[in-house]
Amino acid sequence: MIYNVYNRDLSVGDIKITAVASSAIFLIGDAETIQLASTFDTPPESLIIGPFVPLAPEA
Repeated sequence: MIYNVYNRDLSVGDIKITAVASSAIFLIGDAETIQLASTFDTPPESLIIGPFVPLAPEA
């Protein structure tokens, strides 16, 4: 398999994020390494898991 990568200029205009997941990453560009870790110090029964957390009310 031949895999070619061409790094060129990247120009990002406007970005609108309306919600994020409880575990998410937002990345523009490239990264050689991404390392994620998570810990909880609350009891499991007090944890509320939902798919999205709204950042702002929709207009």
